[in-house]
Amino acid sequence: MTSGSEGLSDEFSAYADQDPFALFAAWLDEASKKELNDPNAMALATADADGLPNVRMVLLKGVDDRGFVFYTNLESQKGQELAANPKAALCFHWKSLRRQVRVRGLVESVTPEEADAYYASRPRDSRIGAWASQQSRPLESRFALEKAVARYAARYAIGDVPRPPYWSGFRIMPQSVEFWQDRPFRLHDRLRFERVPASPDQPVRWTTTRLYP
Repeated sequence: MTSGSEGLSDEFSAYADQDPFALFAAWLDEASKKELNDPNAMALATADADGLPNVRMVLLKGVDDRGFVFYTNLESQKGQELAANPKAALCFHWKSLRRQVRVRGLVESVTPEEADAYYASRPRDSRIGAWASQQSRPLESRFALEKAVARYAARYAIGDVPRPPYWSGFRIMPQSVEFWQDRPFRLHDRLRFERVPASPDQPVRWTTTRLYP
């Protein structure tokens, strides 16, 4: 890895010769202690068939050196857009810490085993909701949704609630990760990690670049 650590704040320089996941883990851990609501919330940007961007908030449900994972209805707008154009961007903003992380990368589906494991960890009512909601499609009334919830609650009143075939997850595999830290007088710190193209049998390498605020 090439290092752009010269002149960085101590906070960045400790991670500049590692990979972005180490710094992200440290920031997420601190956010988990200080953010009041949903420290794992992230803005997810996709694009439709015309290239028009779409952005919405989702929850990060897993992260490791492969990428960032979230789950959804595959028939939703974001699910269909990612199936057609498997590229996405993420943005984490922790206001109380005055920090931001931006991610851009390619997208792959999680394995059925991963989806099953996460789905089984959800509260029972959330699993029922996954069956009842035709996410992103027109809803005639709130009563129609409540009726669908009641129908599936009755269907799965006893025993396990299986994962719907149209409900799974995506992994954003970052090509770049940028960390932003607020500093006085808008002279913010920005550090970008970029993945170095390599063959499958080579270890993943990253370059780091410091950016003007």
